[in-house]
This record gives sequence, structure tokens and C-alpha cells, in this order.
Amino acid sequence: MKHKPYGPYEKFIKRPQDFLCALLATIVLSPVMLATAILVRIKLGSPVLFTQDRPGKDGKLFKLYKFRTMTSQTDETGKLLPDYIRLTPFGQKLRSTSLDELPELFNMLKGDMAVVGPRPLLAHYLPRYNAHQARRHEVRPGFTGLAQVHGRNSISWEDKFDWDVKYVDHITFIGDWKIIFATIKTVLKHEGITSGTYATMEEFMGTEVTTESSSH
Repeated sequence: MKHKPYGPYEKFIKRPQDFLCALLATIVLSPVMLATAILVRIKLGSPVLFTQDRPGKDGKLFKLYKFRTMTSQTDETGKLLPDYIRLTPFGQKLRSTSLDELPELFNMLKGDMAVVGPRPLLAHYLPRYNAHQARRHEVRPGFTGLAQVHGRNSISWEDKFDWDVKYVDHITFIGDWKIIFATIKTVLKHEGITSGTYATMEEFMGTEVTTESSSH
């Protein structure tokens, strides 16, 4: 099943709405971003921003911007140490409040991302998705989405992708704003920040059974 043809909301409203929301948020939150950048520089050093290639719409790569939350500690061979070692208490605080993700506002202004959509994940996951999961790339990735308000990192990868695909098939103006307000509530309550076994989320290695969930 492919993404349904764009409706009036997706075709004419969603992108201008995303741009205006991102522009307003950038202006209002600029003091917060400046203060966060200064603290990152003091506590974690340079660079202040973490950039990484992430898949966008149709799997095309773009540069994602975030504030750094980890140190650059390596072992004797030069390999980065595990996340739970490099993630500092300060970095954990940034993640729990989602302040680390504020630079993604620039991705939204550029058009790489939407306010609401499936989260942009690691590029090397692309060949690991089954046909159902790969449908998450039929739309622009988002700052938040259905998966983020239904468990975030505390649910399985398969459940996340089911929520992502459900969003792809049900994009509406009211639905987007429900997700935005639910995201604010989730962030304030600090819900779903970790998977329970990892500092963030365990790596996605692929799904053996390529069936769609009947629960979502």
C-alpha cells in the first residue's frame, strides 16, 4: 500500500504551517537555545552542535542538527565508548527536556523536516526495514509523531514503525495539532526517554516477520 494522494491539508497547508511554527518557535526560544549552546560549550566542549546524516522523505539524506549530549570518549583503539558512558548527567537532562532537539527547528525551516511526522532515524537502518516499515519515508520526517506520544523510546521498534505508518495513512490538520499538544504533555512529564535497558534506544537490527500490526 502506497501513501494516498495528497489532500488539501498536505498539499497547501502543512508545509507553510510547519515553516511558520518553526519560525515563531525559533524567535521565541532563541534565548533558550543561546543559553543551552553556552552550557553545552562549557560542559561538553566543542562542537556545540551534533550533526548527522539522516534519511528524509523518500529516504534522501539530510544533515540533522541537535545539541551535543555526549562526550567524545574513546577506548584504546579509538572506538567511541558506549552511549551510557558518554551520556553525561547534563546530557541526560537535555534529552529529558528535549532541549537537545531545538536545533531541528532549522531543519524545519529548510524543509528537511515537518513539525509532525515519523522521526528521522539512522541512515544505516534503511536496508533493515521491511516493506511495511519503509513506508515511514513516504512523508517528511518530523520533530514529533504518533510514536513519540505513544511511548517514545519505551516501546518496541516494531510498535514505533506501526505508529509511523498509521500516521502516513492518516495525516490531518486536527490530528497534527493533537500530536503537538500531546507532545508538550509528554515532554513535561518526561515520559519514554529511555528504553529501560539502554541510555537511549537499542539499535534496530531488523524485523524477521514482515507483517503489519493489527493493533495499530
